[in-house]
Amino acid sequence: MALTAEDPVPLRPRRPDLRTRLNRLVAKPGFQRWASRFFLTRGLVRREGQDLFDLVQGFVSSQVLFAVVELRLLHKLMDGPATLANLANGTGIAPDRMRRLLQAASALGLMSRRGDRFAITRKGSALVGVPGLEQMIRHHDVLYRDLADPVAFLREETQTELAGFWPYVFGASGAKDPQTVAIYSDLMAQSQGLVAEDTLRAVSLRGVRRLLDLGGGSGAFAEAAALATPGMTVTLFDLPDVIDSARKRLAGSKVSSRIDTSAGSFRDDPLPVDVDAISLIRVLYDHEDETVRALLRKVHQALPEGGRLIVSEPMSGGQTPDRAGDVYFAFYCMAMRTGTVRSQSEIAELLRSTGFEAVQTPRAARPYVTSVVTARKRSA
Repeated sequence: MALTAEDPVPLRPRRPDLRTRLNRLVAKPGFQRWASRFFLTRGLVRREGQDLFDLVQGFVSSQVLFAVVELRLLHKLMDGPATLANLANGTGIAPDRMRRLLQAASALGLMSRRGDRFAITRKGSALVGVPGLEQMIRHHDVLYRDLADPVAFLREETQTELAGFWPYVFGASGAKDPQTVAIYSDLMAQSQGLVAEDTLRAVSLRGVRRLLDLGGGSGAFAEAAALATPGMTVTLFDLPDVIDSARKRLAGSKVSSRIDTSAGSFRDDPLPVDVDAISLIRVLYDHEDETVRALLRKVHQALPEGGRLIVSEPMSGGQTPDRAGDVYFAFYCMAMRTGTVRSQSEIAELLRSTGFEAVQTPRAARPYVTSVVTARKRSA
């Protein structure tokens, strides 16, 4: 029977492309068995299998890491190799269970086993030596609970605890007890050191007379910037409770005379003016786009023509997804119930849309620490 103009033309099924056909082949158990034996593919299959299993058991590795840090086992090994009995002493953990923990820590590369003694490795020593890393691992118990049911978490059915750990993201000055403020400030100060180092490696402050470090927390970046740039003065701006803590921390600094503090909320209060540059260090990813645009417009207004803006924080890999930005920090931000990680290109577009020009996106030395975007206020 002939088709009329009203009859739908049957669509021919679209042939899957080569990549799709290959992926379907790889997903077949029979192919996996064959590839694991064939001499040209068995090495690749072994490596990919190991990588896949590392993903499967990753949550156990994170808990092993937490236990090692909580028990300060790596610190004990800094004095030299130790036996299982030495490491178990005073922990309340039975020797057989401690042996399993030490075996696991050795498998993760934090320790090495030499007969009946265990020694710290270079990776383990680096963990001890990185400022703030152990504090961050310790507070992950909150994040673990928030992610206990990841599907409910993604459906926004979980009342996350992490949102309460960082009350200042919501502008909640004075809402928490002094112990919470102290924990917040210490973790910020410890973890900001590496961020400051990598930011100043990517950006020169030469020629800057006065810097405003906006939302600068404990003042770690303000101090590092002042140390790196003789003659430059810095104004540290943050919420009153945070500034009180920062003042105490900075009192003994060699550059305390060149760092002023100003308490207020960037949401509600005017920003200090008479500055050449403004830094936003780990600020934007705490907030949604609407808040970020309002902040950037405020920053733009506070800067003189040609004034510089420096944004430094963990970022998404964008078109090339990144483990640190798109796994850890993305889910961390979701647990905070505000903000999101953005790629350098997304931040660059936000800057351009709020009047900035000469946007630059230098390559990050360590993306898992921070990435940087810089811009200037448009000249008339």
